[in-house]
Amino acid sequence: MPRTREENDRIRQETSEKIRTAAMDIFIERGYHDASIDDIANKARVSKGLLYNYYKGKEALLATMVQHRIDEIDEVMRSATTLDPPSEQLRYIVDGALNGVKRNPEVYRFYLHLQTQPKEDLVLFKQSQLLNDAMAQQFELQCDIFMAMGVPHPRMQSLYFSSTLHGMMFMLTAYPNSYPVTHMKKQIIEQFCNVNDML
Repeated sequence: MPRTREENDRIRQETSEKIRTAAMDIFIERGYHDASIDDIANKARVSKGLLYNYYKGKEALLATMVQHRIDEIDEVMRSATTLDPPSEQLRYIVDGALNGVKRNPEVYRFYLHLQTQPKEDLVLFKQSQLLNDAMAQQFELQCDIFMAMGVPHPRMQSLYFSSTLHGMMFMLTAYPNSYPVTHMKKQIIEQFCNVNDML
């Protein structure tokens, strides 16, 4: 019995995700430039020809991975903005950021490294800029949250919050087995989500 269109779409989606996951593993292990399509196909357990049916090459794979990361960031911010009051939006952002790093510290480290690529590396710098632009948009939404909270100097508070949160994310990826993430999460929430302490 032939497969339905829905079954074909599901199989195609699963294969695409399997290839993308394999590419992430290989990029983390060997670096983007030292990775090969053969490596990725072998890791995904698909033929090289099938891989090329989904992606034109390494650069297309990387671009898809970066877009997936941007979509994840956007989803966290969109979900946060549906909450009330604004302090709960910050709490949601903290939970989403730290829980994501805790689940996949090496993936976070990969994207962090990608964000700091020099402009001389044309392929990686292009994706670096896309990530940094997405982070800049997130920062503006975050500024709106602090403004809605009525705190003094909302942009500076937002910058301080981002600096604190990203520092915690870096520490968590550097020391995933020993960083006291639950305690530190409580600290940042108490510091930034208590409006009276910032007035």
